[in-house]
Amino acid sequence: MEAGPPGSSRPTELGPCLSGQRGADQAASASLQSAARAQLGRHPLAVAAVLPAGGCGERMGVPTPKQFCPILERPLISYTLQALERVFWIKDIVVVVTGENMEVMKSIIQKYQHKRISLVEAGVTRHRSIFNGLKALAEDQLNCKLSKPEIVIIHDAVRPFVEEDILLKVVTAAKEHGAAGAIRPLVSTVISPSADGCLDHSLERARHRASEMPQAFLFDVIYEAYQQCSDYDLEFGTECLQLALKYCCTKAKLVEGSPDLWKVTYKRDLYAAESIVKERISQEVCVITDTKEDNKHVSHLLEEVLKSELNHVKVTSEALCHAGRDLQQIILDQCYNFVCVNVMTSDLQETQKLLSILEESHLSILYPVVVVSVHFLDFKLVPPSQKMENLMQIREFAKEVKKRNIWLCGLLISYPQVEAGVATNKPLEH
Repeated sequence: MEAGPPGSSRPTELGPCLSGQRGADQAASASLQSAARAQLGRHPLAVAAVLPAGGCGERMGVPTPKQFCPILERPLISYTLQALERVFWIKDIVVVVTGENMEVMKSIIQKYQHKRISLVEAGVTRHRSIFNGLKALAEDQLNCKLSKPEIVIIHDAVRPFVEEDILLKVVTAAKEHGAAGAIRPLVSTVISPSADGCLDHSLERARHRASEMPQAFLFDVIYEAYQQCSDYDLEFGTECLQLALKYCCTKAKLVEGSPDLWKVTYKRDLYAAESIVKERISQEVCVITDTKEDNKHVSHLLEEVLKSELNHVKVTSEALCHAGRDLQQIILDQCYNFVCVNVMTSDLQETQKLLSILEESHLSILYPVVVVSVHFLDFKLVPPSQKMENLMQIREFAKEVKKRNIWLCGLLISYPQVEAGVATNKPLEH
């Protein structure tokens, strides 16, 4: 077994993560985590996860294995690791990769600051890879650096949108029944062809389900099943639940899963996954301004306009201050979109302050951060040549911060100043 890089040690607190939907969904997520903590507190379990990631992605039709294909310039497997890392009660995450991709995987762990990760070399088939991952967790292995868990989760490296609620459901069901797995209704009817290529019979779709991931097992059950299974099973089998039933007589509890458990299989799925990520990180916009009364007034007006135009997005406003607790909390909650308001100034001083705070927070490690620097200027006082110069300055600055995964846009709004030092609704109408 190969250990991960120095960053693989278990953290005392979670690293950067995507907090998911806002509003009611955020409250539901918090309630769920509280319930999970209470439940696992009453019945403490040692839980680990095994991610087989040794596939070559033949059905994807691209030279890069699908688990390493980029989504928003970040490998797909990194999103799956992030989903598991944010579940505090998963103690260890074992990623099983081929020897030729071991260094690639180490670089991904280091670049995106993943925690609690150990690497194991994959076998030639899926079942052999899973078996290698289980061996790394078993106490009877020489030089074992991990402790044996009571429950082990098996999940695909290319299912990036797994949520804590389904993980908790399969783990608690596995604790009671010995094995559990997520299922979904069949989308298409399953038919059986005859030897001559004609229809032999079809299955009644309502009576059957599609087996999905994650699956969870009492560790001793699934490890014993793999130790007993035949070479044929290891070579051609795909269903872990069936192994537990066949060799340990353990009937798995089937848990209804959500639609987001789908597996990235084909090239078009990468585009669908990217759309989901973009939607999730665009659920909140924070309008930033300094503490001057005029600027706060303009910021409030802009906030109201955004709320009316972006019906499904949470819009908030905060003062720009390095020690501002509210702003720090917004960053901690993983807001990735900011509008920095500048009134009667064309320089980037306030925007630079915001960018410095964002860079210090390492928010852009996992997802792109979008910052729109808005400048309200009196067109009678600012000549066109200066406006063009300001735009070029923003453009050059944007090229620099893009290297740190921050997307900076500039917007100059010219308007006639009605009263000296007082902003009105008029700027927002131009």
